[in-house]
Amino acid sequence: MISIIRSERSDAKEILELQKLAYQAEARLYNDFFIPPLVQTLDDLEAEYGTHLFLKVLWHRGIIGSVRAHKEDGTCHIGRLIVHPDHQNHGIGTQLMHRIEAEFPDCSRFELFTGTRSEKNLGLYRKLGYRVFRHEKLNEKVELAYLEKVR
Repeated sequence: MISIIRSERSDAKEILELQKLAYQAEARLYNDFFIPPLVQTLDDLEAEYGTHLFLKVLWHRGIIGSVRAHKEDGTCHIGRLIVHPDHQNHGIGTQLMHRIEAEFPDCSRFELFTGTRSEKNLGLYRKLGYRVFRHEKLNEKVELAYLEKVR
């Protein structure tokens, strides 16, 4: 049985380790092991706790998933949806997305981004009602698709 609850700053180290594990597949997809989630430092992640709400997924006392978001001008910006590779494709990412959206009931718009070659991610977000509204080149190897959902 999994449990989705708010994360505390004391979870930062475990979430960063999970983030670096979860983003290995993205790095391989783009042949770029210097994407921002893989080079983020613990200090940087801990600082995000001052501006973002973090959720974590607990399973047998360990963190197997996380997502973070913050509100800006009526828009909820969602980032770094991660699920441990051994627990993917079981609906955990969908549950995290529903829960993070529910944490921001006063937001009329949600925004996130993923790589344009990340078909699995794009499929999940489309299934949840998100639509691509722009593209942005991160570097010579990675192009990002920005998606939004309006309620």
